[in-house]
Amino acid sequence: MGDASDPRLYHAHVARNRQPILNVLARVLPPEGLVLEIASGSGQHAVFVAQNLPSLRWQPTDADDGALASIAAHREAAALPNLLEPLRLDATAARWPIESAAAVVCNNMVHITPWRITEGLMAGAGRTLLPGGILYLYGPYRIDGRHTAASNKDFDDWLKAQNAQWGIRDLGDVATLARRHGLHLTERVAMPANNISAIFRRD
Repeated sequence: MGDASDPRLYHAHVARNRQPILNVLARVLPPEGLVLEIASGSGQHAVFVAQNLPSLRWQPTDADDGALASIAAHREAAALPNLLEPLRLDATAARWPIESAAAVVCNNMVHITPWRITEGLMAGAGRTLLPGGILYLYGPYRIDGRHTAASNKDFDDWLKAQNAQWGIRDLGDVATLARRHGLHLTERVAMPANNISAIFRRD
């Protein structure tokens, strides 16, 4: 938990999932270029990936003041030349602060935001990604209307109890939305703890 003297946030799930995510990103991301991360949260993922993929420029963003402060503090402590200063980004905005990117990465956002945020994410990625660019999503998803594990159903019920507009989405619905913006689901990777990496490619 961050405080006034040290605003850095730490989430245990990031420490658990960062290596499996990196393993996929190292394979599917382009060898160089700008990667735009949406909803960077604490900033832990940004530091870890920037450390391990130094040929990529990593642009973290978030819409939350506390997250932006945490990202900035993690960035300052890490002092990585390829990790850029965090930017405020509202996924639903008609114009994003970054106009073009080789890849867009978004971890653990789709299920804990209203559907309109995912609509904004897809529209923005469609505008921002260069031809052939990659959109990478990580988190829990239903497949063909079914949860991949009983624990995911329990998590889905808990999410909806917190906010009726939240919930684990069906990957088919996400892929249908993506296609409207020129993004096509090319790969699905099973991840630890019943999560999924979904890789989309821009036309």
